[in-house]
Amino acid sequence: TRATYLLRTGYLPTGPLMYPTMGSLFSKELGNTDSELPNFVSISPNRTLSPNAYGPGFLGPQFAPLVVGEGAGFVQMNDQNIDTALKVKNLELPQGITRKQADNRLSILKDLENDFSATHPGVPTNSHRTAYEAAVRMMRSKAIEAFQLDQEPDALRDAYGRNRFGQGCLLARRLIEQGVPFVEVSLNGVQGSNAFGWDTHQQNFEAVQSLSEVLDPAWGTLMTDLEQRGLLDSTLVVWMGEFGRTPKINQNTGRDHFPAAWTTVLGGGGIRGGQVVGKTSDDGMKVTDQPVAVPDLLATICKALGLDPEKQNMSNIGRPIPLADHGAKPIETILKS
Repeated sequence: TRATYLLRTGYLPTGPLMYPTMGSLFSKELGNTDSELPNFVSISPNRTLSPNAYGPGFLGPQFAPLVVGEGAGFVQMNDQNIDTALKVKNLELPQGITRKQADNRLSILKDLENDFSATHPGVPTNSHRTAYEAAVRMMRSKAIEAFQLDQEPDALRDAYGRNRFGQGCLLARRLIEQGVPFVEVSLNGVQGSNAFGWDTHQQNFEAVQSLSEVLDPAWGTLMTDLEQRGLLDSTLVVWMGEFGRTPKINQNTGRDHFPAAWTTVLGGGGIRGGQVVGKTSDDGMKVTDQPVAVPDLLATICKALGLDPEKQNMSNIGRPIPLADHGAKPIETILKS
């Protein structure tokens, strides 16, 4: 859980200080508070083991993600229920309630909130109002058609893969087209792979094959799709996990946790592609050239997005916190000038 927290926030857990997950951080820096769609959408996350790593932290609940497709279990190939799993719930008015009735109720709610906020000012009150206003904007926006995957050609949907991860990547592209600044898609494991995501403590080779059969077509099609639509140069795509796997196979033909070295891929917006940064020893046990720390990765992402990694936000304990930890160094060689 510490590794998940570190990779998603750029910081190690520190007492009462709750750092924001990357999506919350960048949605604040890049988002539009009046947007009809959320500024951060998280598709099929598994927040069970490290819930704080997925939240907005000290930025406040207004920067929390819209979560889609959580709790659906492992990825199933040719999933017949995929469209239902990736839909946003409660976007339509309850049966029997007209638009006018809904407006009247919202007007009453606004009056009550005004009275309450006059005597109870603060972040919780404002966040409650902000959440309601954002929900109403989304419900009444034509932009919610982005969640209607059946508008896409069958051939393209097949290319992404008829599973939750593949269709999640397709949904991500549709949301990017609508201006959502940050979308993440999680691959939590494939049914029958005997692994929780990429946590391949046993039967590593079979599990990696199953995972790759889901990952490869979805990822490859996403990159091609973004490029063909003229979106790749303005969209940074990051593929990452929280740590590597041991170079040596264990007694269960699996690979255990390995924080000494692992791979992350960046492509698209702001990135000069076709490069490999860093090198391990021949046995894979240690980094021997150009080591990159987690804060360096976050600083690189910031720079690729046009953000200053040293920019600060005020935390819940009154301490200014930079986007990337002090001393973080962007990987300049992979950044477009």
